[in-house]
This record gives sequence, C-alpha cells and structure tokens, in this order.
Amino acid sequence: MSEYYKPLPKPSPTSRPFWEAARRHELTLQRCGACRAFIYYPRDRCPECFSDKLAWERVSGRGKVYSFTVVRRASSRAFSDAPYVLAIVELAEGPRMTSNIVAAPEDVRVEMPVEVCFDDVTPDHTLVKFKPA
Repeated sequence: MSEYYKPLPKPSPTSRPFWEAARRHELTLQRCGACRAFIYYPRDRCPECFSDKLAWERVSGRGKVYSFTVVRRASSRAFSDAPYVLAIVELAEGPRMTSNIVAAPEDVRVEMPVEVCFDDVTPDHTLVKFKPA
C-alpha cells in the first residue's frame, strides 16, 4: 500500500458504524425501526418519519448507476489519477449514494448493474466503491 494523499473520511459518532463495517468489507445502512426505510447518509433521525429508532443492517451491495460523470481534469495533485468515474448509485434497497465506479470510463452507462467493492486505502481507512456486476 503506497502513501495515500486524497482526503479521508472523518467518522462522526453517527457514521462510525458505516466506516467500521466498510473496514470489514461489509456494506451496512441504517434502517428505521418505525417505518422500515433504509437510510443513507447516516443520521440521527429517519428522514421519512422522524423516528430515532435506527439500527444498522447489512445490505446486498447491489445496485445500478443512477447518474455519473467522468472526471478528466484533476482538481489537485491528490486527484492526479484522472480520469475516473464519479457516480450516484441507486442501491437495490432504495437509497442512493455517491461513489466511484471502478471501471474504464467508456464502459459505464446509466442503469448499468453494479456491486459493491472495497478499497483499503490505508490500514485504518476503507472506501466503499462499486464495480460492474
């Protein structure tokens, strides 16, 4: 593992379970105990019914590309690995999350099925990404 220069997540008490699961190569989302909605991004209350009865559940890791862009010009030296695909993935469970698609930019399409993969960028940080299914 080489030195990593990009910004890294700084888990809050609310998001810490998400990042700990990612380090175990598991994708977890909060689920509301009142209305049963899956929730992403991590928060203290359900955005659907405002309940605070949230629990973490492992999810399938499957989804589809909802939208994407190809970043071709690095915004800084840290992102000199351009081109790369920045996408919004709609998970099978419903929520949408922003992530990278690990594929050649010319191969990515809207509605393309994807599955989760994990990038261990440092010994303490694992990023959630997606690859073609």
